[in-house]
Formats: sequence, structure tokens, C-alpha cells
Amino acid sequence: MTKKKRIISTKHKEKLRNLKRNILNIFIKNPNKQYNYKQISTILDYKNPRQREFVIQGLLSLVSEKQLTEIKTGKYQINSIKESVTGKIDFSQNGNAYLIVDGLEKDIFIPKGKTGKALQNDMVKAIVHQFKNRKPEGEVIEILERYKTKFVAKFEYSPNKNFGFAVVNKPSVHTDFFIPKDKFNGAKNGQLVVVQLLDWQDKEDSPTGSIVEVLGDPGENETEIHAILSEYGLPYTFPYEVEKEAEKLDIRILEDEISKRRDMRTVTTFTIDPIDAKDFDDALSIEKLDNGNWEIGIHIADVSHYVKPGTLLDKEAYLRGTSVYLVDRVVPMLPEVLSNNVCSLRPKEDKYTFSAVFELDEKAQVKKQWFGRTVIHSDRRFTYEEAQEIIEGKKGDFEEEIHTLNNLAKLLREDRMNKGAISFDKIEVKFNLDENKNPVGVYFKIGKDSNHLIEEFMLLANKKVSEYVSTNKKGNPTDRTFIYRIHDDPDPIKLLSLKQFVNTLGYDINITNKYKTYQSINKLLADVKGKGEENMIETLTIRTMSKAKYSTENVGHYGLAFDYYSHFTSPIRRYPDVIAHRLLQDFLDKKPSANKEIIENMAKHCSNMEKLAADAERDSIKYMQVKFMEKHLGESFEGVITGVTEYGIYVEIKEFGTEGMIKTRDIRDDDYRYDEKTYSIIGQRTGNQYQLGDTVFIKVIKANLEKKQLDFELIEN
Repeated sequence: MTKKKRIISTKHKEKLRNLKRNILNIFIKNPNKQYNYKQISTILDYKNPRQREFVIQGLLSLVSEKQLTEIKTGKYQINSIKESVTGKIDFSQNGNAYLIVDGLEKDIFIPKGKTGKALQNDMVKAIVHQFKNRKPEGEVIEILERYKTKFVAKFEYSPNKNFGFAVVNKPSVHTDFFIPKDKFNGAKNGQLVVVQLLDWQDKEDSPTGSIVEVLGDPGENETEIHAILSEYGLPYTFPYEVEKEAEKLDIRILEDEISKRRDMRTVTTFTIDPIDAKDFDDALSIEKLDNGNWEIGIHIADVSHYVKPGTLLDKEAYLRGTSVYLVDRVVPMLPEVLSNNVCSLRPKEDKYTFSAVFELDEKAQVKKQWFGRTVIHSDRRFTYEEAQEIIEGKKGDFEEEIHTLNNLAKLLREDRMNKGAISFDKIEVKFNLDENKNPVGVYFKIGKDSNHLIEEFMLLANKKVSEYVSTNKKGNPTDRTFIYRIHDDPDPIKLLSLKQFVNTLGYDINITNKYKTYQSINKLLADVKGKGEENMIETLTIRTMSKAKYSTENVGHYGLAFDYYSHFTSPIRRYPDVIAHRLLQDFLDKKPSANKEIIENMAKHCSNMEKLAADAERDSIKYMQVKFMEKHLGESFEGVITGVTEYGIYVEIKEFGTEGMIKTRDIRDDDYRYDEKTYSIIGQRTGNQYQLGDTVFIKVIKANLEKKQLDFELIEN
């Protein structure tokens, strides 16, 4: 299929989804009426024959999905109460829920008491009750698939009873688990445990569970970190058999293997990584050519040489999908013998690599490119800080090479920005930890030139590898299967909401077309640099964007302004990069294209694991922030309002980047009401207003480690 046909196919599917949503909304608003395709077309203002054919297609699709019934030839009605809908259930804190149904614009409200035996994110079947002058309501009648069956909970029981309860500390889980005495498995009162759902009888208020793992006492570092990993189903040890297989690998650098590769061991090569890094995925080489151009090598650890399809190592790496970077540790995708030793591009050691080698002119334009397996020898390991000092003028090893790479990287970055890339330089919160992994200080990680240097060359490799496999010599797309990192265009509704919000803070974005959108977003991000609302606006802008994911269907990468983009440069910590290496090698070996359906399923799995890992990483940061703030109870700080809801305002302490809440009911000087138009709460008597982005002064009054929450109190300036 050509690129043009793929784009048309994708757009057609999206248009059909939107049309079905609009048709279904017409029927929902008029549940007792019957419509034919002409009436629907008139309501939608679809006048030409092609549009009306599209309406017929949408109606037939909704019938096949059992959303509509064809009452008589050509006449349709929304399914009655006897019909059911299928979707994912999403609980609110108050016990009510919403059913998310594909093809339906608005979620179906399910009141508390009508959620049956469903738990958060379960796939369920529900019937929909239609009411006059009221929105439809759902009622769960069947659990189709459990989202998860293991939960982290606090175990509670009395010694004189032969049962206990596992209490899940999640607002979205509205039930405790009944634990019979023979299912305690050594757990003690008050400990954090992992509970397995066994069954939930119709007549029982609570599901029955079994304790399958005792995590330990709440508040202890190891307990809490293991609880975070367990919450998302992420492992923290490797199976014995996987470790053994890793130890048996032949890790020698052999002449026979070198003869099959491009030998680049004599070319100046070095790594630049974080100061605490142990897994060095990538290295850069640089050499001046006789014609005055530069040959830049981007060398990536050749994980696929060691991790073969079908092995225990490969199966375990695929299951994990990614390394998990928590505040106090890394949970690697590969056993340490590989991640920190064999594959890591350590200095003064020969290493097998998979490389993208480019000839660049003085303007950073790519004149030639080469992809293939290599062997390298890193001359030096730099930290980002050491490389930055050289960029800023300090004398040191390979200073000429670093300055050259930095100048080329700046040109690559400038070209990217001119073509529509969006510049996100989000500040990261980092912690100084003592020997017991307790937080003793907070600092902010800000990307500098040395970070951007590495970033630009990794982006270049990722982009060019993707283009190379996916296009022919004339630059036209081919049908070959590849795994892409895609980032779709932003949702126009979310963009409008962002525009309305930044307007309240005195900023603006132009969303009339794609070019003006990215141009004005970059201007917005530049305008808020260094201001109190910077982090909040960056966060909200990122949320406006579509979520990047892995797919075999290439739609390009909006945020980077690339038509083709893949992940190729971090195979030690990301499984999609291993897939990309294998597919690239198959292409180089002129092997047939891989099965698209298989690769697509792998891509979806990797996207899911990436999300779980990101959620766990976020929870570990929240945990450390709360633990750090325990030492500051009763102290006062300056903060900025980062969120406003009807029940309270969220405030981030500027000094530490730590967020907590001030409950609306605890602001005593007035009766405050939430105004969603201005993202603020307003005093009914005084007119006092607290709005997103406002600077306020707060006192830390409570630090709840179990819930990972901070409570603040508003104080006078």
C-alpha cells in the first residue's frame, strides 16, 4: 500500500468514527424515534450523494455493533433497554462510574449501586435506561474481562476473628477484599500485601481474596517501592532461569564476528550520559573527511546480537517492554550482566554495535548515510556536566570534537524547529538520597547544550533509520513492515481549551492552522520561561498533545515534525528498539517483510508497558516528595496554583517542585465556589479569587505517605 493510500485509509476510518458518533448522538437524544438515512443526512446537513452513501455506511456499521436496530427496511432506532452496550468502566471517587464506549461521544453515567461487581477499568456489559428529560443511565449486568486481578492493599484483622480484610488505598476501588484465615499466608495486621481476587459471589458485598505476597510494613522504603511496582504489575526481580541464561551468553569479542562488521575501533568515539548512568546505550564517533565534511557515527548497543528471538531472555525482555526508572533505582529490562556489562558501551572496551553513520557538511546537511553492524572502542566516558563544561570553554579531552558536534547539533535543532517541531524542555525534579535511600534534598534537572547535543544525533538516527526502511531510492513509501513511534495531530477541542485557559493568564495561541499552531505554541513556551506558571503551562500543553505510541501504521510525529520516526537508539532499556534493530537487519539482508499483525500486537504491548512504567515512575516521585516534606511539617512556603477543582486548589511549592492541596472548606475567610470558566474559586461575599497561576503562601499541615498526598493551609502573605 502506498503512503497516499495509507493516509486515505486512516482518514476514512477517522471520518467514519466521527460520523458514527454524530449519528449515535442523534438517536440518544431521541431514543423513541425512528430515522432513515435521508432524515439523518438532513439533520447532519449532508446533501450530496457521496455524503449520503457515507451515512448509510455509518448506519449499517452501528447496526453490526448492535448500537442500532433496523426496525423495518431502511428505518433505524437505538437499541432498547433489552439491548446492551460494551465498554470500559471508570469509577469516580464518590462511587459513581462512567462507561466508555467506542464510537460514543459521551460516556454513559452509571450511578453508585448500579455498577454490579465491576472494578476499575474492567470491560463490562451494561444496559442503558432511557428517561424523558434526563440523560441515559447505565447498569452493569456482566463482567466481560477483568482489567487486573491482583491489588496492593493494607491487611486488617482482629486476632479473635478467623477472617480479615485487604483495604485497597485507591479512590477508584470501592470495595475491600474479604480474606479467610487460611488465605492470610503469614500476613500481619497493618502490613502492605498483594491480594489476588478469587471470586465475587452475587450475594456478597465484598469479593473474596487470597494474600499472595507480603510486601512489608507501610512507610519503609523497600515496602513502598515494591508496592508501587506491584500496583502496576511490574516485576522487581528476574526469574532464576532468565538470570542463568544470561550468565551463559558468550560475551567474547571474536575475530570471526568482527570480520562480518564494519570495524570503527580506530575512529575517535566517546559516550555522554547522566552522572549516575550504568547502561550506556549510545556512543558518538567523529572524523574529519578529506572533502571537509564530517563523518558522524551514532553507535547503538547491539542488544539483538545477544538477545535472540524465542529465548527466555527475549521473552522476559518483551514482557517487561521497558526499564523502569524510579527515584532510588532502575528496574532493568535486561539482567545486569547485559544492561550494565556486556551491552553497555563502556570506555576502553571493544563492543558490538548497530550504527547509523552520516556524512554531514558544515551546515549539518546529510550528504551520505550508512546503516549496519559495527565494532567500536569508546575512548572516553563523559558525564553531561563534563561535556557542558567543555562546551562553555573549559579545556579537556576531545574539546574540538565536542565543539564540532555541538555546533552541528544546534544546526540540526534549528532546522527541526523551523520545520514545525515543538520545543518541550520540561524541568525534572530530582532527589539527593542518603545511604538508606531517604530524600535529603531536591534539585531541578534542566536540559543544557550537552543534553541537546546527544538528543539531536539520536533524533537524526531514529528519523533516518525509519526513512531508510520505509521508502525506496526515490523517497516514495513502500509496504514494508516497520515499527514506528507515532504522534498524531492534537485534538482541536483540547487546543481550544488550552487557548481559552492561557487567555485567562494573559497569553494566547493561534490555532487557525497547523503552521500557526506550532509557531504560537513555541512562542508561548518561550514567553513563560522562568515564570511561576512555566511548569503548569508546559504540563497542560503536553496534555493537549496526542499521546505518542508505537505502531506499524505510520502517521508521522507531530511534536518532532518528522514524517518518519522510530525508536532505534536505546535497545538496552526499550524493547521497541530491539524490534527496530531486527527489522532493519532483515531489510539489509533482503529478507521478506515481517508479518504486520504480529509486529502491531508487539507495538501495542510495548505502548501499554511504557504507560505502566511512566505511572510507576510518577508514583515513586510523589512518594519521595511526600517523604521529603515530612521534615517540613508546619513550615511555610511560597507556591503557585497548578490546579483548581470544586473541592480544592492544588499548589506547587516553588522551592521543591512539590504539589499539595488546600481544601476549599478549609479556606475560612469566605464561602468559595468553583468557576470553571476562569479556572478559579471565588469568594461569594468578598469576591476574593484564587486562579491557576496565582502565587500564594502556604503551610504544610499533613504528609500522608500511604496516599502519597500533601495537605496545605492557606496563610497570609
